[in-house]
Amino acid sequence: MKYHIKTFGCQMNISDSERIASFLESQKIKPTEEITKADLVIFNTCGIRQMAEDRVYGQIHNIRKQESMINDQQKKKTIILTGCLANRKDVQRRLKNKVDLFCEIKDFQKEFRNWIIGNYLEIGNWKLEIPAQQKNTPCSDYLSINPKYNNSHSAFVPVMTGCNNFCSYCVVPYARGREVSRPSKEIIMEIKNLLKNGCKEIILLGQNVNSYQHMPSPQPSPDYGRGGNSNPSPPLGEMSRTRDREGDVVNFPKLLQLIEKIPGHFWISFMSSHPKDFSSELIETIAKSKKICEHIHLPLQAGDDKILLAMNRKYTAKKYLNLVAKIKSAFAKYKPNKLYSITTDIIVGFPGETKKQFLESACVMKKVGYDLVYFGQFSPRPGTVAFKMKDNVSKIEKKKREFFLNEILKETALGNNQKYLGKILEVLIDKKEGANYFGRTHSLKNVKIISTQKNLVGKFVKVKITKANIWNLEASLYIKP
Repeated sequence: MKYHIKTFGCQMNISDSERIASFLESQKIKPTEEITKADLVIFNTCGIRQMAEDRVYGQIHNIRKQESMINDQQKKKTIILTGCLANRKDVQRRLKNKVDLFCEIKDFQKEFRNWIIGNYLEIGNWKLEIPAQQKNTPCSDYLSINPKYNNSHSAFVPVMTGCNNFCSYCVVPYARGREVSRPSKEIIMEIKNLLKNGCKEIILLGQNVNSYQHMPSPQPSPDYGRGGNSNPSPPLGEMSRTRDREGDVVNFPKLLQLIEKIPGHFWISFMSSHPKDFSSELIETIAKSKKICEHIHLPLQAGDDKILLAMNRKYTAKKYLNLVAKIKSAFAKYKPNKLYSITTDIIVGFPGETKKQFLESACVMKKVGYDLVYFGQFSPRPGTVAFKMKDNVSKIEKKKREFFLNEILKETALGNNQKYLGKILEVLIDKKEGANYFGRTHSLKNVKIISTQKNLVGKFVKVKITKANIWNLEASLYIKP
């Protein structure tokens, strides 16, 4: 048997696909880059926006349409749908006759085994096998699978999955369930193995990575308002510290400190964060570290307090700006000669957002001076609280608002990039295209390097920044005089 995985969405989905690939290959199912040669096609889906969802429908429809033209049941592919769309009833109804198996990512091993046993005990020379190391592993504990990494020098390492926040526009708590953190020892072991094999960058992942906490025994997490605002929430950024008082807890700052102590020259970065969990302890840990990248991704989503309340974000614009000020102050104190970057997410056209409220987002953007913003035009997601709200901002208006904010971003991004001119920096080279290498600085700025040298991909090199563009930097290899 041969398999092909189609991955949609975020870095967490990419990481999940690496674990799916590893599991399938442990069953002696071989990979193929060509979907036409695959017996088994896995769609690892994203439900954050309608556009990503529509792409899944289109690709599955095309596979089944081509098969119907051939009219050969023996060549019919097995299609598995997992990821964020897998447990949505409307999706299952829509794809009922086109998808063979719907399963949540955390149950992939168990559901796949059960499906195979129920449908195919043996196909040709292939039969279902369970490796010895997986026989005593709970099927739902998919994060314990050793992944098949796609990149030898940069690796995604999930530290937790799920979310307890129930932001009114977001499907993640429904698609992935409540927060579950991996044991810190398991994470450290995975990272040590990666570094032993030459990895240079560790990217820690989680839907709300800075709410990571590992306890000796599982305890229920508080529900701070399932899509509503009636329950009290903790002070902004202080949830990690509160949890740390509970005995032997390893919270996210302490996890970063443990990783920092691992010998070797490597970078640490992480995503994605929630402002309410960005504690003073975490800020200081990042600012003092030599290995953690000088980059903070801090989703704003909106700059107006009423919209933030409707989004169930549990902070105000003022509290957010105070948090950014703390971050900037910490970098100024501990790394006065280092450049850093701050990026964010902003949703435009949330239900009921007036032009005046929208301009509050623009105001926050100007005050923070972001290096990059990931804009999203509001897209109603079935099952969320916001899905029931009247989507009364037109598509044309949403597009106008995004354009307006992007113009502000162009100005602040270019201004920030110009600070790098003439700097001599360490860059991790990601790839080569033609005569150009592409890499990133320790603040995760994209850099284009023209060089005739060979075999630089996956290596740290010193460069001198020669040009600042809006979205990237240009540099030449630095040779000591």
